[in-house]
Amino acid sequence: MQHPDLPFPEITKMLGAEWSKLQPTDKQRYLDEAEREKQQYMKELREYQQSEAYKMCTEKIQEKKIKKEDAGSVSVNTLLNGHPHKGGDCGGDGFSTFDVPIFTEEFLDQNKAREAELRRLRKMNTEFEEQNTILQKHTESMSCAKEKLEQELALEERQTLALQQQLQSVRQALTTSFASLPIPGTGETPTLGTLDFYMAKLHSAIESNPLQHEKLVVRIKEILSRIASEHL
Repeated sequence: MQHPDLPFPEITKMLGAEWSKLQPTDKQRYLDEAEREKQQYMKELREYQQSEAYKMCTEKIQEKKIKKEDAGSVSVNTLLNGHPHKGGDCGGDGFSTFDVPIFTEEFLDQNKAREAELRRLRKMNTEFEEQNTILQKHTESMSCAKEKLEQELALEERQTLALQQQLQSVRQALTTSFASLPIPGTGETPTLGTLDFYMAKLHSAIESNPLQHEKLVVRIKEILSRIASEHL
């Protein structure tokens, strides 16, 4: 054993960590082996409980309990009567207070408690593994969604930049083309800064008297058609 001084809870944590690393086939192999050993243990326990050794052990434990009860009674009498107790050594039967003889009820209870603790740790480990799997799937899903959104955003930015450049090119072409076409009555020509205002006034001038500005309309159509073929 690599860590003989570790307490039982720490050992169970280490076992749980090692257990979680095993493949399902390896886990099943150990579970099958544990089940076989359990059946063998139960068989040997039943045989031992029917043996003379078990009866002798049970009788010794019962005698020990009786001696402890007697020693307690003597101690009480000593306190009450003021006489020191001079009884024999209570440990002379060969059993330490902290000994847990194998196959006794106390031993079985401790074994059951350890098995219950292991089952609880295995269950917790399984639940943690399931939660970890779910979180990994969510993380992967979020990463894919984030990557897709970043790609879409980059595409939108490129398209926006292209449209802005095209718009700037069209405005520059309009300004250059309409520079030779002053507004009737005012003689104004457009610049990049006044292009929108120029177009609005030109439209108003044509609408006020369409027949008078038929030639102007023809020239405007020619300019717009050329710009559309070159820039759109």
